[in-house]
Amino acid sequence: MLTLPGYLVHIRKRGGYRKRFGTRFGRGMDIPVKRAGARRIWIQAVSLGEMLAIEPLLKALASDERIEIYLTVTTSTGYALALEKYSELAVGISYFPIDFYPFSSRVWDRIEPDIAICAETELWPEHTHQAVKRGIPFLLVNGRLSDRSFKRAMKLRGFFRTVLLNTAQVYACSELDRDRYVALGAPSERVVTTGNIKVDVAIEPVLDPVTCSSMRAEMGISDGFLLLGSSTWPGEEEMLIDAFRAVREHDDRARLMIVPRHAERRHEIEAMLRERASDLAFHFKSRGLPERELDILIADTHGELRALTQLADLAFIGKSLPPHTEGQTPVECGVLGKAMVFGSGMSNFRSIREGLLQYGAAREVSDEAEAIATILDLSQDPAKRGKMGEGGKAWHASCKGAVERTVKGVLSWLDR
Repeated sequence: MLTLPGYLVHIRKRGGYRKRFGTRFGRGMDIPVKRAGARRIWIQAVSLGEMLAIEPLLKALASDERIEIYLTVTTSTGYALALEKYSELAVGISYFPIDFYPFSSRVWDRIEPDIAICAETELWPEHTHQAVKRGIPFLLVNGRLSDRSFKRAMKLRGFFRTVLLNTAQVYACSELDRDRYVALGAPSERVVTTGNIKVDVAIEPVLDPVTCSSMRAEMGISDGFLLLGSSTWPGEEEMLIDAFRAVREHDDRARLMIVPRHAERRHEIEAMLRERASDLAFHFKSRGLPERELDILIADTHGELRALTQLADLAFIGKSLPPHTEGQTPVECGVLGKAMVFGSGMSNFRSIREGLLQYGAAREVSDEAEAIATILDLSQDPAKRGKMGEGGKAWHASCKGAVERTVKGVLSWLDR
């Protein structure tokens, strides 16, 4: 409860906090009575990224007639995406309650789950306590721990050991993640490696060339080589502007599309563009269709990255250049066969990074200068980009099966 003031400040800063705010305290939630004979699974995923990652798992579980899914999220962007994509799969969608006894207990009483699932890095102490108290299995799916998260967690090993002892099963993304959960105190027999469900994804729809061309024309970026900044963070947009200028010296039809990880940064990005790119035509997608051809499009919208990635010729993966160390997901680029460049800070995607590099699907760079040089080189060589794209598809084919293994594990708990 001591962290509540900081939590409230955080969600206020991120925006979208007023809508259904009471549900964070377990009030005003639309929770239907459980259907007779049904088994209800409560699935919690923090944000937009986790919402997209668990889509194949949601679909697989929802296809079982025995199962009802109640879905909760933490962020306003994740909530909006869940309503848009998963309303037909879930019997209800709401915000996750603040992890404090009276709020958590109230929501547990209302949802009445037979299984509780969290995705990726989430371990909520009161949430897991409520599961044990009620004799309900709590499962962590797609479990992963970045270098940074693991280092921090080891300093609080006693706390995490208690929470992990309340966890019936951890389905880990990789052997490294499995070893880290065991090091934190999870009983080894409760941690199994199932693979990363983010990798085991089918992107739909895959756009045909005519549709891609039409979309580009509509957004004012119709011709030429298109460089994508995928889920960029502060400092990386500036690098992309410099890289774009270098590309433009050799190809005056080249275009740049920036998709910031947080659309709320649009005013910050606009100020930067007015200072560093006032001679270039730029436009923010959230403001409607442009009235002219653009040099730079800022796609400050939510849930469109998979479609927009299909328009690009080369992508830079955000949050990967210093001082950032964790990286954003490169999975979509690999699945779609898009050549990509990322920095050395990809600790959240360590095994994925290694696989992409092994298959020749990506180029890793150490700093901004190397990033610009690499982007310039690849912009002038379609054959290299094509070979990298084929490597991405081969990597993806080698990684399939994580969803099937995870679903099998979850269903085994229903059968106990």
